[in-house]
Amino acid sequence: MSAAAPEMTEQQVQEDLVRLDTYRGQLNAMLQQHQYLTASRADHLRARESLEGLDRLGDDGELLIPIGGETYVHGAATPKTKVVIGMGSGLVVELERPKAIEILADRLGKIDRATQDLESQIRTLEERVQLISQRIDRLSRGDSGEPGATAADDVGGD
Repeated sequence: MSAAAPEMTEQQVQEDLVRLDTYRGQLNAMLQQHQYLTASRADHLRARESLEGLDRLGDDGELLIPIGGETYVHGAATPKTKVVIGMGSGLVVELERPKAIEILADRLGKIDRATQDLESQIRTLEERVQLISQRIDRLSRGDSGEPGATAADDVGGD
């Protein structure tokens, strides 16, 4: 029986290493998604604040409109100026400013909820990575922890 125990420990370590590598890959992908959501939120927030700022300019407000390549043109936005906003899949619509602000605020709410959900998933995955790392450390020191315990027990299974 003593010959089977080291083999089982070796198998557990191999399974844990594969699981750990998978979780780290998932965690990396989630962190990239988080960065994308953060950038998207900043972009939407800037657009909403800019539209709200236009309302405070009044009729004589002059703007510099970026057209790319650090190039700008002078312009003016009157209170009745409509906003062109992307709706997805290359579709754009022209809306009154208050409706565009409402759409941007709604998008910000959705981005915030998605970010919170993703952060929760990241925390869960980080906990799993930590538990598996601790288990591998225990197994490498010859301490198997509880008899019959597996990494799946530590992390809630897959």
